[in-house]
Amino acid sequence: MPAALDLAAYRDLLARVVHGDRVDYGTIVRDRRALDAIVEQFAAVPRDAEQGWSRPDRMAFWINAYNLLTLRAIVDHYPIRGSLFSRSPRNSIRQIDGVWTTLKWRAAGREVTLDQIEHGILRPEFGDARVHMAVNCASKGCPPLRGEPYTGADLDRQLDEAARRYLASPAGARVSGDRLLVSRIFEWYGDDFVRQYAGMHPGTGRPAERAIQGFVEKYGPTEAAAAAKAGSAVRFLDYDWSLNDVS
Repeated sequence: MPAALDLAAYRDLLARVVHGDRVDYGTIVRDRRALDAIVEQFAAVPRDAEQGWSRPDRMAFWINAYNLLTLRAIVDHYPIRGSLFSRSPRNSIRQIDGVWTTLKWRAAGREVTLDQIEHGILRPEFGDARVHMAVNCASKGCPPLRGEPYTGADLDRQLDEAARRYLASPAGARVSGDRLLVSRIFEWYGDDFVRQYAGMHPGTGRPAERAIQGFVEKYGPTEAAAAAKAGSAVRFLDYDWSLNDVS
């Protein structure tokens, strides 16, 4: 990441609060000033400076911004105690009204929502499906939050690691009989994987399914990768929206 954004404070925060696939939100609440200072760092980056960075540096910045602002959204509403009558878990990020579409933040000279970062910047501008393995929605079903920031210089390795880590988890991919069970993320965003991975499985099947098989073959653990290579039918796992809290 260019010197215009010093990631040391963000790195320290993640190192202190990320424990495996869980996050210690209580610690962030007790040290709220550290989080707010990092959010201000991201807001203070001039837009023309961000636009002048390399592609990997820009992508890393927006992945970090998404994950950071998700932490901020959770901490702003923590502890989350939603309605007993909701279909979502009471502590879920989905209990925060407008968390993806209405809550606005500043980053690199822009006023953005989380959806605008993911669907207006990361997906269309960079076209790398591995981004779905890197952005964290504060839920047990999503790819875990990385315990360090993403950096442009190391982005390719970090994204590969994020893909392998998630697919190796029970929430990412597993085999059941003759079926390949994968995260519902692949159902929601399967088309994003087509350009890069469908060609690994030429045939008459749906492009999105062939792309999922190709992605799992490349990044999945041994059993899942073998099932994907063999063309096992893809089915989608239930998604756990419970907060990825340590408590």
